[in-house]
Amino acid sequence: MSDNFKYSFFALTMILLISSCNEYQKVLNNEDMNVKYKAAEEYYNNGEYRRANRILEQLVPAYRGKPQAERLVYFFADSYFQTKNYYLASYQFESFIKSFPKSQKLEEATFFAAKSHYMMSPTFSLDQEETNTAIEKLQIFMNNYPKSKFTDECNQLISELQNKIEKKEFEIAKQYYNIYDYRAAIKSLDNFVGEFVGSKFREEALYYKFLSSYEIAINSVESKKLKRLSDLKKLHNNIVRYYPETLFEEDLTKKMEVIEKEINTFTN
Repeated sequence: MSDNFKYSFFALTMILLISSCNEYQKVLNNEDMNVKYKAAEEYYNNGEYRRANRILEQLVPAYRGKPQAERLVYFFADSYFQTKNYYLASYQFESFIKSFPKSQKLEEATFFAAKSHYMMSPTFSLDQEETNTAIEKLQIFMNNYPKSKFTDECNQLISELQNKIEKKEFEIAKQYYNIYDYRAAIKSLDNFVGEFVGSKFREEALYYKFLSSYEIAINSVESKKLKRLSDLKKLHNNIVRYYPETLFEEDLTKKMEVIEKEINTFTN
């Protein structure tokens, strides 16, 4: 490709871009709502959601109470979702649901209102209030639309959100082990296992309970040591019964050798 051709191509692109921007500004400044309506629809259908959003922001108040309002408000809410402004997307979808309770778009609006909260859910280490809100709204949606085309996606989103909450709670419990507060770790891990029965972190939680109990038992006074070592054997048996191919087999085996040796010392 020659330099002249590259320059011509670049120049043409810039001209088209400037022309497009000028045309867009003309629409924004145009007082004719019909012109704005047509442009907003065209931008929206072409996937230019940011431009559509700016025009829709002007159109929605002007068409309030008119037949076109339902269509415009839905586009307005969705344009926020498509541009990843999920807070305003959830707000506008909720507004749509309240304003048009008989709309054919009600199911979609309800789903995307809930999904907006899913998108706002933060990383597991932060406060999970938004995560709980998302789970609640997605569950309400599934209750109201049990045969929805969004059911599979809803189940997936809820599973991801629940996993995030479980990870946060597990990391909090494990943190006690990391700071050598073994008694608090055991109590917290027990609470975790009891609350999240089917959690993917259950195996690891039982492992860290074992580690915490091991540290307490090994460093116990003689009068309490044998019982604690025996309890450790029971805990180990419980882990391998539920997880016969546990990821922590090597470390558990090594520690069980120490435990058996300690118990034999007492027996002898």
